[in-house]
Amino acid sequence: MPDYDDFIHVGPGTLAGEFLRHFWHPVFRAEDLPSGRAMPRRLLGEDFTLYRGSGGQVHAVAFRCAHRGTQLSTGWVEGDDIRCFYHGWKYDPSGQCVEQPAEDAGFAAKVRIRAYPAQEYLGLIFAYLGQEPAPELPRFPEFEDESQGVREAYTYTWPCSYFNALENDSFHGIWVHRDSYIASGRTGIPIVEVEETSYGYVTRARRPGATHWAASQTHFLMPDASHATRTAPELGKEAWRDALTWRVPVDDGHFSTFGVNMTHVSGEARVRYEERQRQKEKRDRGQTRPEPMAERVLRGELRIEDIQELEANYGHLFNVQDYVAQVGQGVFACHNDEHLGREDVEVIMLRKLYRREMRALAEGRPLTVWKRPERLSVRVG
Repeated sequence: MPDYDDFIHVGPGTLAGEFLRHFWHPVFRAEDLPSGRAMPRRLLGEDFTLYRGSGGQVHAVAFRCAHRGTQLSTGWVEGDDIRCFYHGWKYDPSGQCVEQPAEDAGFAAKVRIRAYPAQEYLGLIFAYLGQEPAPELPRFPEFEDESQGVREAYTYTWPCSYFNALENDSFHGIWVHRDSYIASGRTGIPIVEVEETSYGYVTRARRPGATHWAASQTHFLMPDASHATRTAPELGKEAWRDALTWRVPVDDGHFSTFGVNMTHVSGEARVRYEERQRQKEKRDRGQTRPEPMAERVLRGELRIEDIQELEANYGHLFNVQDYVAQVGQGVFACHNDEHLGREDVEVIMLRKLYRREMRALAEGRPLTVWKRPERLSVRVG
């Protein structure tokens, strides 16, 4: 009998993996893939090759050459084709072999590897690993017009299940982030309401004792994305940004976060912010990522209170705190040992939707067609 509570195993042939293959997922940051470059990627426990042709178009094909199994990303991108490093077999974006230098001319036409739909959008590259035809790539008009603010894309990968991150609820902030200025003023136990929607669910939170941004809402977009408003404290307490985030399973024990921020700033303030971000990026290149510091906390070598100097580097302390909380649950959080309470309303809703969709898939019934409105309102106050 299928296990409708097994959200963790996502590889080919698993129920959760089959469900997640009905959706597009971000797999790379667009600016990190220049023309003529190929990269190995893994999504949902499945390896493939991502490359950008000389004309700028992104393509995704199988991980290995059909000849002797060499990793295709080690080869050469030629136009919109990719040539294997080992014996020079060449494939077009559809996966069709078009050239085999040492073979008869007719042999190449008999060889094809798998190709995956791939698209670039909002500074990210998305791939679809399911059965074709692929659905339309979801659109987010709130992030398309760069005249409305500064758009930035980012990514990082952590060594635990994506569900550890998806279940990061509204109640954790006052504890996990209580030493971070990002949460300054947003104090007090929140009052949280969760409502299912046409795209997933919306979480509305009120903090009666807060002195800043006392009300907020977060939209969860099935199966692994969220759209929320965040403060931009480096610009002042009233500054804000739209934040779109995906928690994408790389495999059972790793997930990648892909995010797009639209920071709403204009005029001279925008110029200053963009220069600040350029300097920050330059400075960060020589700095240690937050993950090793968080691992030291988990090993008991440090406490969060010992690394307050990271607070000066916006975002790093915040990420250290979240890493300690999420990776600290273990690679897979043990649901059997939980004691859920009223603060777990988001967790309960998330599992309910996953369980319902996975059951429908296992029983051969239609899945929900998730649809979001053209625009989502996220800023409350």
